[in-house]
Amino acid sequence: MPRKSARRKDAEEEDGVLSKQRRVDCVDVPCPLDFSSPSSLFQSLITPLERDQFFQEYWEKKPLFLQRRDPDVAAYSQSLFKLSELKELCGYGLEYARDLNVCRCVNGKKKVMNRKGRVIYSQLEKDFNQRRATIQFHQPQRFKDELWRIQEQLECFFGCLVGSNIYLTPQESQGLPPHYDDVEVFILQLEGEKHWRLYEPTVPLAREYSLESEERIGSPTHDITLKPGDLLYLPRGTIHQADTPAGATHSTHLTISAYQNMSWGDFLLDVFPGFLFDSMRSNMSMRAGLPRKLIMDAGPFTDVAKQLSGFLRLLADRMEEGREELRSAGMKRDFVSNRLPPYLPEDTDVTQGGALGKRGRDSIFQPDCHSSEADCLFICVCVCACVFETVGRMPALEDTVFLRYKDHVMVTVEPSQERTDKPAEMVVYVLHSLKNNRKTHMMGERDEEDKEDMSESHGLRFPISHLAALRQLHGGERHPVAELPLSLHSDKLSLVLSLWSEGLLEVC
Repeated sequence: MPRKSARRKDAEEEDGVLSKQRRVDCVDVPCPLDFSSPSSLFQSLITPLERDQFFQEYWEKKPLFLQRRDPDVAAYSQSLFKLSELKELCGYGLEYARDLNVCRCVNGKKKVMNRKGRVIYSQLEKDFNQRRATIQFHQPQRFKDELWRIQEQLECFFGCLVGSNIYLTPQESQGLPPHYDDVEVFILQLEGEKHWRLYEPTVPLAREYSLESEERIGSPTHDITLKPGDLLYLPRGTIHQADTPAGATHSTHLTISAYQNMSWGDFLLDVFPGFLFDSMRSNMSMRAGLPRKLIMDAGPFTDVAKQLSGFLRLLADRMEEGREELRSAGMKRDFVSNRLPPYLPEDTDVTQGGALGKRGRDSIFQPDCHSSEADCLFICVCVCACVFETVGRMPALEDTVFLRYKDHVMVTVEPSQERTDKPAEMVVYVLHSLKNNRKTHMMGERDEEDKEDMSESHGLRFPISHLAALRQLHGGERHPVAELPLSLHSDKLSLVLSLWSEGLLEVC
């Protein structure tokens, strides 16, 4: 499941082992996955089942077991992560709890066997072989390029964070007691065999992780053994437990998890406060004062409930008629600031903050879209030298352009973040994940340096008048700069130069 626990800063400061990590590369084996698009990647992941059938019959409804005996699929799965790689990974300064857990299911309960501080491979090997402990390795996409490649595409496909864990379990052992998760889980068997028992949910589409007792869950609905290349899908809330059977030297499996806190209820919590605030500005009855001492009363609030239900019906009508725009308060920014950066070729250095390197700390760029063309040109030339590597030549008014990394870009309308005495005006933000840091993906709280970079690096701000032009660029393939829906040529040029300097735009 996605892991968002706090990180310790001293692990990176001491020897810089994580920031200077070497990549553990995938063995050169035939790849059965289609990376031509996020949709094709997901389709190839669940082959031979068709994607539409999966979402109609299985997604959030019931488990799916895909048994695949293709040698190429098995070989590729085995190449994603091996037990033998742990020794090398321990050289990267792994820490207990942060990077991995050591645990075992004992008498139906989870026994955590973590030690303190850095992970020593010889001790980890002893815990695995002699104490029959399971090793839960957190977020291996930080180290494995092929998992980065897969999960980056899945984040584009699902539009949410996608985490992963590796579970390594010795024979005749079980790591976790029966439980259910608050995420959609795809389990890919990499090495050995794993025996799974699945049970009817006690909380369908669960919102929280929870253990369940053997007495409560009843008999299994599924009894399955996974072998390399096999895939198992579990909807949120599916109760499950797994063990490595006798005869298998060990089991290595990958869990890919998505859709944590991505329900309609979560979306309503996100957009409703802003929608309510906007509606209050145009509806005087909603600005009228409460009856005196209302919040002091003990209830019942029969009349209050009637009044509030009337407001809610009014809001529902306004929402259905589209009189106010639904604005995300946090879900978009949380996703774009925490997701993986775009996958890069193998010869690109990813240790400096993700796709295009870290922004210089003193080079905050807020484009002034009312500057002259000459001024804007000068600003962009200066900024691009210290912010990003741009691609191709600088765009001009007569050029046709297209938006790069479109799946990593979001256009959102929000109140201005500037602190002034005037009422907050609505502005447009172009948010992107090009500067995200792969080594912190799904690892929870950042250190102070990462927080500072994050506050500066996730987007550009434009006047609300630029919304139509930005949506046009984001929604299409190629656009002549001169035909963008803005009144002034200087605004058109300023817009494309700002995006180009951020590494988001390229001349056709």
